[in-house]
Amino acid sequence: MAHPAAPPAASHWSDAPLAWRDRLLGSARFRRWAQAFAPTRWIARRRAAQVFDLVAGFVYSQVLLACVQLRLFDLLLAQGPQTLAALALRLNLPLAGAQRLVLAAVSLRLLEARPSPGGDSRYGLGPLGAPLAGNAGLAAMVEHHAALYRDLADPLALLRGEAAQGRLAGFWPYAGTGSPDALPTPQVAAYSALMAASQPLVAEQVLQAYPLQRHRRLLDVGGGDGAFACTAARHASALHVQVFDLPGVVARAAQRFEQAGLAARCSALGGDFFRDELPAGADLVTLLRVVHDHDDERVLRLLRAVRRALAEGGRLLLAEPLADTPGAEAMGHAYFGFYLLAMGRGQPRSEARLRELLAETGFTRVRRLPTPLPLQASVLLADAG
Repeated sequence: MAHPAAPPAASHWSDAPLAWRDRLLGSARFRRWAQAFAPTRWIARRRAAQVFDLVAGFVYSQVLLACVQLRLFDLLLAQGPQTLAALALRLNLPLAGAQRLVLAAVSLRLLEARPSPGGDSRYGLGPLGAPLAGNAGLAAMVEHHAALYRDLADPLALLRGEAAQGRLAGFWPYAGTGSPDALPTPQVAAYSALMAASQPLVAEQVLQAYPLQRHRRLLDVGGGDGAFACTAARHASALHVQVFDLPGVVARAAQRFEQAGLAARCSALGGDFFRDELPAGADLVTLLRVVHDHDDERVLRLLRAVRRALAEGGRLLLAEPLADTPGAEAMGHAYFGFYLLAMGRGQPRSEARLRELLAETGFTRVRRLPTPLPLQASVLLADAG
């Protein structure tokens, strides 16, 4: 079927110079000149490397996945640098396979060669592998990405809406049902476990950005199995915390509170925050990695419910990665844009767009709180007005 003719694009004064630049950079003759000319050689080499990294990115991620699946970083953290032969034995790999993996990991700075008193090369943690050692949350996310990669096998089908329901949609079952509150506990167990494992990455950023001690009651909406609630309760010894999430999820939260000895100050209530009223009276509501899972209409509905639930003078603390994070721009529209598309719901948003949604639902004095690692989470604080 023929597509309708697209309307002509409006022109801008910058079009002509940018078109000249594009033709120049796309010219094989110019590239050869830039690679040979000393003042531009470093630029040409750097851009060639950047393009190759885009081409080879999937292979790099699979090297990382293999290291995580073998628990290689944990092994080196616990036992120190190892020879190639020792690694092959401990990882249950043939020597040739171990060598290929180790050399690939060294090239990606996940591992690094270390001096050896006996002459045999030894390998230890590299600067990018060390943060992964003993980090259950990051390891869980890396292993979880296997589902995303399968869903992205045909990106055009995904973009055109022609792809069948994928693995991510099945992993996050609430994204594909009109009655998420009816999901049984076993069906939500996998994603609840992933959220709990990765929660410390966000909790650390939130607690460093905002002191919870000034509040008496916190309502964690979409708080999963209570991982953040426990952290918050330990951080502020007088704080009472309530989690509101799907019934199948909060059953796990109640168990966590009992096991942590926090049942006197932590509780959980099941419901659907798009259809049920939130429990009222909290002077602080948290939405941690919740908003970007939903479209604007649902987010507006949720924010209005939060504002109704807040006590007079209460505040909303919203934390998630932002689409316009300086230095991590690709995280927003490239990573989360495609992740949420494969999941079947949600969209990455900039700080400006979140401010608009908050203002539309009556929140005032919206401010962004600095976090040590905005890549993991940015924090917006807003008053109920």
